[in-house]
Amino acid sequence: MASDLESVESFRERARAFIRKNLRPAAHRAASVMRGEVSDEVELAEVAREREVQRLFFDAGFAGVCVPRAYGGQGLTPAHQRALNAELRGYEYPSRAQVPTFTPCLAVLLEFGSEEQKQKHVPAILKGEELWMQFLSEPSCGSDVAGAITTAVKKGDEWVLNGQKTWTTGAWWSDWGMCLARTNWDVSKHSGLTVFIFPIKSPGIEVRRIEMLNGSKEFCEEFLTDVHIPDSYRIGGVDNGWTVGSRWMFYERMGRNSPLVTMPEGTARASTNNGAKMHAIARSGGLLDDPKARELIGEAHALQLVGDALRGRVAQGIMTRTLSDQASAIYRLFAGLSDARRTTIAFELAGSAAATWTEDDGERAQWGIDFLMRQAGCIGGGTTEIACNVIAERVLNMPREATPDREVPFREVPRSRSKSDK
Repeated sequence: MASDLESVESFRERARAFIRKNLRPAAHRAASVMRGEVSDEVELAEVAREREVQRLFFDAGFAGVCVPRAYGGQGLTPAHQRALNAELRGYEYPSRAQVPTFTPCLAVLLEFGSEEQKQKHVPAILKGEELWMQFLSEPSCGSDVAGAITTAVKKGDEWVLNGQKTWTTGAWWSDWGMCLARTNWDVSKHSGLTVFIFPIKSPGIEVRRIEMLNGSKEFCEEFLTDVHIPDSYRIGGVDNGWTVGSRWMFYERMGRNSPLVTMPEGTARASTNNGAKMHAIARSGGLLDDPKARELIGEAHALQLVGDALRGRVAQGIMTRTLSDQASAIYRLFAGLSDARRTTIAFELAGSAAATWTEDDGERAQWGIDFLMRQAGCIGGGTTEIACNVIAERVLNMPREATPDREVPFREVPRSRSKSDK
């Protein structure tokens, strides 16, 4: 009953006391997590600490604020989660446990998982014992995730998976994967998919790290070779993977806006190149009195203000059902484009120090690396082009884009040859 819920203010006060007593101040990091500056040893130590922090949250009653109590959560409201996020500003938090572990993976488990799966995995996630990754993208299908050709073949009570997944951030230190696989080649591509889960260290799974041009090795690719998993690792019905997958994509687009996510206000990637950051870059280069620099600072600040307002408006609309849940694509589109623009502004303000810098260049240093990686925010989490399609077709109800392969058996759809083809 709603009347039995703890008030938001009482919850906020408890959260404030817990945070002040148990958590460390947030570490100051470079403006972009894509700079590849952290060694493997440091990152693994940070992962271990974040697991500890997640357990602290669980033991104190602050893990899974909006997760049902039956699975170890608090059974509270998004307002309670927002209160916790507000109090966390300036303090450490288990960042790697949030996306994609809590959303989309935990969200998918809660909506489509069996009771056995939820009882086993949800408490483990809330305690920080399981970190999850999406085995979704493939080299051959880009943003068309329904074109997956990683196969799952039923053999007795088991499934045997073969194929390749890619662009999985942090797979090398994670525990479980959620995988979209092809289980039927004789129906249309959307109709022959099934979702599975499995431990990433299962026999037959090889994880390779991808080195980016900036030195970062956070992205991974995974090779699945005769991976045997029980049928109990299947999520939803056989060949019903697109029903699960479409909601999976929705939760992925929600990202940090999900009420399942615990994240201090103002820590999203876009906030690292906001107006305040631009002001610091301009000050470091002695440009605060330059009219052009001031105009750029104002533009960056305006983009952040609009983004913050849009995020809140879309989230509220979805929760109150005045907007379709597909409206999450609106914020995803804006966030990707505005983040790229703000990074470009930072690069312009930094001047030559963005490309060649010394320790004396302060806030202007290294922005050239971020500039080279600026399009990542328009790709990860579903491309901005896909977001445009979702907005047009599912929010504005415009005619669907022509898809000649929609009713064609997937086996007959022309495509490039791949090692994953069977």
